[in-house]
Amino acid sequence: MRVITGKARGRILETLKGDDVRPTTDKVKEAIFSAIQFELEGRHFLDLFAGCGQMGIEALSRGCEKATFIDKSRAAVKVIESNLSVTNLKQFAKVYNADSVNFIRNTMEEFDIIFLDPPYNKGILQEVMPLVAQRMKKTGVIICESALNDEILQKYYNFTLDRERTYGKIKVSIYRHEDYV
Repeated sequence: MRVITGKARGRILETLKGDDVRPTTDKVKEAIFSAIQFELEGRHFLDLFAGCGQMGIEALSRGCEKATFIDKSRAAVKVIESNLSVTNLKQFAKVYNADSVNFIRNTMEEFDIIFLDPPYNKGILQEVMPLVAQRMKKTGVIICESALNDEILQKYYNFTLDRERTYGKIKVSIYRHEDYV
């Protein structure tokens, strides 16, 4: 796994080991960033359920001003911190070892872009999406990676499904404020 483009282009990223680890593929990552390429500069990116942190790191590499990474696994947090060091992006990041649902429920911070890729088919997506929609700036974008059969609504508060694409067994759903769709 590598950083595709930007300041840290080509840097190899460490990943977690295990059967329940499923990093976003380069193909899907490129499609996501192509969809939001003109919305990154100077923005705050939240990588919820961050895993190895590759999505937030890609966002920083492409021009986001700062990124926040959340993962409840201590091993994941260590990998994220290592990847931030390798890419020389640590000074633009905050990394929290926390439960993602509790973090988004309790934070008062608002975000420009939130990427979430929770464990599939466990009901976490349905629990977290209404909370995420409440933590967005009006001009923000919610990007959700999920299993094809994970049910997802067309609208959460003022955020409406703008586009949805499938890539094999996963789907990527992009939400924008209803005033910007």
